[in-house]
Amino acid sequence: MAVRAALAPAEPGKPVTVACSGGADSMALAAAVAFEAPRAGIAAGAITIDHGLQPGSAERASTLTAQLRGLGLDPVSVATVAVDGPGGPEAAARRARYAALESAQSGRGGWVALGHTLDDQAETVLLGLGRGSGPRSLAGMSPARYPWLRPLLSVRRATTRAACAAEGLPVWDDPHNSDPAYTRVRVRHEVLPLMEDVLAGGVAEALARTADLLRADCDALDAIAAELAADRLAETAPAVGVFEGLAPALRRRLLRSWLSGVGGLTAAHLAAVDALLVDWHGQRAVTLPGGWEVRRSSGRLHLCTTARSKKY
Repeated sequence: MAVRAALAPAEPGKPVTVACSGGADSMALAAAVAFEAPRAGIAAGAITIDHGLQPGSAERASTLTAQLRGLGLDPVSVATVAVDGPGGPEAAARRARYAALESAQSGRGGWVALGHTLDDQAETVLLGLGRGSGPRSLAGMSPARYPWLRPLLSVRRATTRAACAAEGLPVWDDPHNSDPAYTRVRVRHEVLPLMEDVLAGGVAEALARTADLLRADCDALDAIAAELAADRLAETAPAVGVFEGLAPALRRRLLRSWLSGVGGLTAAHLAAVDALLVDWHGQRAVTLPGGWEVRRSSGRLHLCTTARSKKY
């Protein structure tokens, strides 16, 4: 039922590609999409990502593609990626995986279905809370934000495993998912079970419900901020008055919209730029990632290179 309802936003002319690792969550999703998509008039294929992090990964990917074709999914492909870059292996693998999925999606179009469950959502919210990442992070993952489709966000991980067992679907358990070197693994196996015990159960569902509530609020504020941006950010160096009279949540969203070309912004960066508006006492320019800075001059905000050789 969860997959049937999730496929409703998909248009018959646009295919759905299931991202499948071979784990219980994505295998259950693949089987459900293979069953439901033809009945909804939607073409459905699959892709698996070979991160190359473990011996035999290529052979395992080949076996998985055969299993996915056996479910009736077509086309089925393998994307081999290189896992490197900053942030450790977990972050690097995620970047590589999503880059490969985005590349596949741009070539085929349509939605990419991901096997995230309610348990994944709860872990995401808890990690965001622990890091003080703000309401958008606590809003968790969206069930449907094109091109990403997450049909299983209301389904528990235990249910997907039971479904695979009932259907006789082979499941591969990635050893990284039980390695305590990864923070998410410790949250999954230590923190959440302890919270469930202390709070007498229902914690995962409560965290997922919190994400739903916050997402609705964030989406509403983002929509209002987008209208404000269209109306007020006509100039590249906006007047300070553009931001006056706005609640902090809207003012900072408007600032983020103005700074949309600057990558790697954190809450601390945004707070420092916001201080140029609400706590102005002649302070120096705020340094931002990528060689940018924001300074206030003549009643306006200016985005410049740190060398100040060029204004935008």
